[in-house]
Amino acid sequence: MGMPRARKQKYRCHACGRRSRENPTPNVYPEARREEILHASSRTQQFARPHPHIWGLSGNRVQLDQKKVAELPPLSTTLVAPDPEDAASTTLELDELWSFVLKKVEQVWVWIALCRKTRQVVGYALGDRSKQTCQRLWEAIPSAYREGHCFTDFWAAYQAVIPEEQHTAVGKETGETAHVERWNNTLRQRLARFVRMTLSFSKSVVMHEACLLLFLHRYNEDRAILLK
Repeated sequence: MGMPRARKQKYRCHACGRRSRENPTPNVYPEARREEILHASSRTQQFARPHPHIWGLSGNRVQLDQKKVAELPPLSTTLVAPDPEDAASTTLELDELWSFVLKKVEQVWVWIALCRKTRQVVGYALGDRSKQTCQRLWEAIPSAYREGHCFTDFWAAYQAVIPEEQHTAVGKETGETAHVERWNNTLRQRLARFVRMTLSFSKSVVMHEACLLLFLHRYNEDRAILLK
């Protein structure tokens, strides 16, 4: 039933119709190897496609282990607990970052809520630039942080979602949103699929969010270690 590149004969099952080789070799990486690849992938420009020779693998594309991403604990578990007596520990900076999936007309905005004191990402949302996506970002923020004061730009969606007494809209010249804007640059430096002018891009929203979520976990964990 055909001869693949490996030159090993394939056979067709009369019962299910599936085609496969006789006694195929399991294409499974050891758990430790997958952890190593995922850990390094969150710190490289070619996130889901590390160069095969670096890992000593075949020429086949190294795929992001989506099952591993699905097993990640909630992002809130990576956060340093805020000090209830320190208002600065719950002060947030919010911003939205442009990106795309498959082609640039398919815009996917990344909304980020960053703790000003710890520099950890406390919440995120992917979608368009509407009030609905902003609402999902607000609901993704843990309750302990949602009680703090928020600094944003003048985008109308923030004013419609964040309570007025907790919200201050400012311009970039004030420096009140400098940390989250700097974080946007960190994301683009680490993951090529979020760069404005790039040859690397996600083909699906699922992979786009999976890459972002894995990066957020690694980033927050690194920040937590530095804060100890």
